[in-house]
Amino acid sequence: MHTFTLIFLTFLAALMAMRLWLAARHIAHIARCRDAVPAEFAEHIALDAHQKAADYSIEKTRLGMKETIADGLFLLLITLGGGILWIDGLSAQWLANGYARGIATVFGVMLLSGIVFLPFELIRTFDIEARYGFNKMTIGLYIVDAIKGIALALLVGVPLLLVTFWLIESMGAYWWFYVWLVWLGFSALMIAVYPAFIAPLFNKFSPLDNDSLKKRIENLLVRCGFRAQGLYVMDGSKRSSHGNAYFTGFGKTKRIVFFDTLIERLSAEEIEAVLAHELGHFKRRHILKLLVARFAIALLILAAMGWVIDKPWFYEGVGMGSAIPHIGVAVIAFFLLLPVFIFPLTPLGSYVSRKHEFEADAYAAGQTHAGDLISALVKLYRDNASTLTPDALHSMIYDSHPPAAIRIAHLKALPATH
Repeated sequence: MHTFTLIFLTFLAALMAMRLWLAARHIAHIARCRDAVPAEFAEHIALDAHQKAADYSIEKTRLGMKETIADGLFLLLITLGGGILWIDGLSAQWLANGYARGIATVFGVMLLSGIVFLPFELIRTFDIEARYGFNKMTIGLYIVDAIKGIALALLVGVPLLLVTFWLIESMGAYWWFYVWLVWLGFSALMIAVYPAFIAPLFNKFSPLDNDSLKKRIENLLVRCGFRAQGLYVMDGSKRSSHGNAYFTGFGKTKRIVFFDTLIERLSAEEIEAVLAHELGHFKRRHILKLLVARFAIALLILAAMGWVIDKPWFYEGVGMGSAIPHIGVAVIAFFLLLPVFIFPLTPLGSYVSRKHEFEADAYAAGQTHAGDLISALVKLYRDNASTLTPDALHSMIYDSHPPAAIRIAHLKALPATH
């Protein structure tokens, strides 16, 4: 067996085993805690709501385990099984050897992946989410969203791939640095245009028309030194009953967006506290730090791709022969294998994200009342059926937010500064 094939199979087997083991632990722990509401939530969350959250989390995790198995099998079939080469062969029959062939191969693999994993998405949306009262999306809206998403992917992806292919072939050994610069510019452009041009393709954004709430939010923005282009309410309820709030864009394009479901469920004080938490991410420079980290990681990934893209052992190790393949095969093969080798970094990313959540909570408690944020979080945990009893190791590896009990305890321990 080829050395790189053995390395690839070892990493893939370890990844799948770890993900399935963590999921099994998570399910077992939630099931053990299903029959009693944690003491710190007993006054606010009923047993039936707690059990609903447990059952919801277990069903989602079980589906995720099946998806993990399908993901591993798909990766084996598309690489060692010859799937990429088969798709590239079809592309070559129609499009010869130009960049169009490479683009067709990349999107062909993405299309096949979408078809393979479509059943999981449909089960998640129209079975699990529907049975637990969250899904509001119709089949018609789902299809329309899919068509828009595919059109947007082609509109954005094709030019980006064309530039990438040209740079790989034209800029010598350090092409990956120039691709990185293009990606930086592309990312900045997407951040700028997303609020005004992309997001409205999928949702309706209306100016916040609750005058008293608007005044409260504007006073908060003044206290925090935050300027926004506007306050908007998004019709999230046409797809899901889950609620959230966020800000998007940068510079003069910054917008604050509330899901209509959030407006309906929380009091004005609680909404203010939730927004103060989101502003905490801005004030503590979490967004900037995240962007810098992503840019640095992207540079390292592209440098790694620059190292392996002309190495016969890389392609031979994943069943594609020793000859350097067409550029589309090279690009899609690298990015398909990438998640297998960077999974060990997942806990680090989760740790940093949870640290940022604690910092944003502390900021919110300094600008509003910690009790308002606590009551808002408890309502969101209850209404979104978020489990209150995740497995500790599963949470440490995956969760971007601290477990409910730890987060609430942290907020209660903060000094009353507001």
